[in-house]
Amino acid sequence: MATEGATTADRTADGGTTAGTAKEAELLAAVTELGAALRELVDVSVATTVDPAELRAAAASAREISARLSASRRGRDQLSVLDDVVQFRRVFNPVSGVGNPLAPPLVVHPVDGGVAAEASLGMAYEGPPSYVHGGMSALLMDQLLGAATTEAGLWGMTARLELDYRRPVPLQAPLLLRAAVSEVAGRRTVITGTIALADAPEQTLVEARAVFVIPRPEKAAAYFGRITDASGEAAPPRRPSDAAAVADAD
Repeated sequence: MATEGATTADRTADGGTTAGTAKEAELLAAVTELGAALRELVDVSVATTVDPAELRAAAASAREISARLSASRRGRDQLSVLDDVVQFRRVFNPVSGVGNPLAPPLVVHPVDGGVAAEASLGMAYEGPPSYVHGGMSALLMDQLLGAATTEAGLWGMTARLELDYRRPVPLQAPLLLRAAVSEVAGRRTVITGTIALADAPEQTLVEARAVFVIPRPEKAAAYFGRITDASGEAAPPRRPSDAAAVADAD
């Protein structure tokens, strides 16, 4: 389920263009540097053909780094000091977060009528030989559809996600992803989107449609009541204008 998209706030945090304090700016730069290095490591680890001795040496080095980073960790219910769920800023998001080695990362920007993003996926995302795993396409589209929702001033959780895989998505090729809100009815938002090659934007490779639903207040409390910011203050996901107050329209 997606609870947020890469909004303008995401782009600020993930791009590292601004930060609340000099300390946060330094932390963001370090997180970005580590994320990029780990992303490079993931990419080369699935393509390397070095001998077993080199692989074991690399594994030992990786374990040493893991031990160093484990010296101080946050729990699952605590946000990073760089995150702000009200502004939909998530630096470790698995699609758009510069600090997450799983993320391409996807940089989302507003366009007329919705949002768009560009990406090129390496061999770590391979499904059929030389093509992107279908589940990765679903992950990217879930994120982008959520971004279109928040760009429209809404928010919600993924209630349904449908994809039509028209053509395989090639690895290591510049891609163009687009999404836009097509319908709003009370707590429900319908969003559609596509994945295409950047040099053939009108030839759809993947088409997606999703329904996002704003959870009722009691469900939102049950889902997110334990979420805190880095200082321990409650920080449940919501839009700045408090979308949880939208009237039902079942």
